[in-house]
Amino acid sequence: MQFISSDTSVWIDFSTIHRIQLPFRLPYTYIMSKDAVVDELLSPPGLGEELMTCGLVPVDITIEEFFLAQRYGSRYTRLSTYDRIALAIAKERKIILLTGDGALRKAAIREDVTIMGTLGILDRLRSDGHIDDAELRYCLEQLKENNGGVIRLPKAEIDRRLAMLLEIE
Repeated sequence: MQFISSDTSVWIDFSTIHRIQLPFRLPYTYIMSKDAVVDELLSPPGLGEELMTCGLVPVDITIEEFFLAQRYGSRYTRLSTYDRIALAIAKERKIILLTGDGALRKAAIREDVTIMGTLGILDRLRSDGHIDDAELRYCLEQLKENNGGVIRLPKAEIDRRLAMLLEIE
């Protein structure tokens, strides 16, 4: 099982479209710092508990991750403390970072950390046969409908995937 360090943005996306359980169909163990689970997964109410029920694993950060996250503070001033911690966990443990946050994605690229986001999860779910085209279409349509609020995904990428589905039909 592959571990993935996560921030909150992707979980908010899946929660908004009422498909929070979908990423857990993949052969990944999603981890997040214990403090971030308690402090960041407050909205919508019960999100943290629901994610842990699905399989999110709260972890303690190592001293190395703590100090790396501290160093990231001066390097990446737009990142929250928990974003820096998620990045430090991914960097130190040499695992994927799950995020849709633009500033965090840019920092991860600079730190040579592999990233995956909401659309990447959906792509993998479909390619591995965990969802069919109808479920994928529903997810993409819901993401598109809710885009611009709490969901902030590239509209062109959603549209491209929807167009590809139409070609298949």
